[in-house]
Amino acid sequence: MLTTSHLTQVLKLRPRAITSNLASLVTRHKRLIVIAGAQAGPQQEPQSPGQRLQSAPWRAAMESGQPLPRVLSVQSHVVHGYVGNKCAVFPLQLLGMEVDPIYSVQFSNHTGYPSFKGSVFDGDQLRALAAGLEANGLLTHTHLLTGYIGSLSLLQSIAELCSQLKRHSPNLTYVCDPVLGDEGRLYAPRELVDAYAASIVPLASVLVPNQFEAELLTGGKPIASLDDALAAAEALMERGPHTVVITSMALPADPRVITLVAATRLPQRADGRLGGAARLQMRIDRINAYFTGTGDLFAALLLAWMHHHPGDLATALEKAVGGLQAVLADTVRHCGPAALAAERSSEVCALRELRLIPCQGQLQDPPIRYRCEVAEVERGGSAGLETGETGTGRRSAAAEVAAGTADVAAQLVGAAAAAADARVVAASEAGA
Repeated sequence: MLTTSHLTQVLKLRPRAITSNLASLVTRHKRLIVIAGAQAGPQQEPQSPGQRLQSAPWRAAMESGQPLPRVLSVQSHVVHGYVGNKCAVFPLQLLGMEVDPIYSVQFSNHTGYPSFKGSVFDGDQLRALAAGLEANGLLTHTHLLTGYIGSLSLLQSIAELCSQLKRHSPNLTYVCDPVLGDEGRLYAPRELVDAYAASIVPLASVLVPNQFEAELLTGGKPIASLDDALAAAEALMERGPHTVVITSMALPADPRVITLVAATRLPQRADGRLGGAARLQMRIDRINAYFTGTGDLFAALLLAWMHHHPGDLATALEKAVGGLQAVLADTVRHCGPAALAAERSSEVCALRELRLIPCQGQLQDPPIRYRCEVAEVERGGSAGLETGETGTGRRSAAAEVAAGTADVAAQLVGAAAAAADARVVAASEAGA
């Protein structure tokens, strides 16, 4: 039961303000719960042991007795809460992957809180760790995952580390989330944009930028349509990555929807989800809520599901988005009206921390609400998603969506565009 005293404690609002806003806040929260519940998906039929092994490839990998894939994850770390490696390590382990984390920063909590303490890693420290691992024959990783990198020194050492890993594991898969900015606002030093474009993009296997970051990494050309997004993905793949996932795209003609756009040059299975399609889109409903860590969680889930579903990018994307939306839906239910509060007190921030532990079952067997579609290129103009409508493709400030704007608004409870939203919290956090 929601009471005035409860809201006073959680939101630290004046009683008069609570009284006047209580009805609308509770109504909005109930509507949010309905949406979150719907996005969690229908209950699935019980499966036989054989069906479970087929639908949960991580289980088969762990029960095979063979060495598990090993991920070196270089991201931020917080003592309390879930961003960076705290959002990546546990889900990757749940999905049958060994993880060795390196912390690009170590903070008490994310910087959305009123205060934080901690320290930042530099390039020399990363080189020292890599030297220690190599001296003991421990650079045996099958995957490299990077998120927020706050300095040129550290980014340069990441490029060196990737080359070093590839000498030991020529088939290394490098999943890079290039946290640089969003909504036309740069959160990282400008020199990092040039360094990413020159040194990191050619090394990456899978690149996961948001719309603004994709524009930055392709010379600043605006992404105003689905055609533009696919062209940007192709331009990035020309420089190295075999797969590019633009985690959020908003068109003014379709303001209620966030679109994920993906393209790959890896051969796709004819018996896969979309029969071998290599250019995909996914449309995701928006809602207004505020969470952190979603971009880091999405990148980790995408890495794992791409490993378990080689040659079927559509299935990997659907499972990554499904797991993310399940976590967000449960977090919305748990945090109550704080999900919609404009205030960022310590109490509100703590309530909004992602609920990874209670959702481990959904991370392993994600409910699927949103499906990929084949992305059709419409030549001869700035085409919209399906109707050919034009638009800027820019997210509005009110949307506060995706890939980590300063607000990191998860406006799509559960979706890949929310996938981007915590990345900028990481950016503002680690860069603060």
